[in-house]
Amino acid sequence: MSKKCDLTGKQAQFGNNVSHSQRKTRRRFNPNVHDVTVRSDVLKRTFKMRLASSTLRSIDHNGGFDNFLVTAKANNLTEDGQKIRRLVKKQQAAQ
Repeated sequence: MSKKCDLTGKQAQFGNNVSHSQRKTRRRFNPNVHDVTVRSDVLKRTFKMRLASSTLRSIDHNGGFDNFLVTAKANNLTEDGQKIRRLVKKQQAAQ
């Protein structure tokens, strides 16, 4: 299972460990990914996803899953996120 956020696509970055003697060895910076279930109030259903902690904080900051998807730019989301975003926007327009 990859260490990748299903909604924003955030994934591992690479860099160096630098010791006191300035030796540089390669290392990975993995995102803090959790298995969570998020609820869409507009669609009246839940989604099981692997989301990064930063994405969860952004969802809380924007006032919920639906508001996060509507305010997020489409190119900042993965394909699955864009599909859910289109469904939410379509449902909101119908109401």
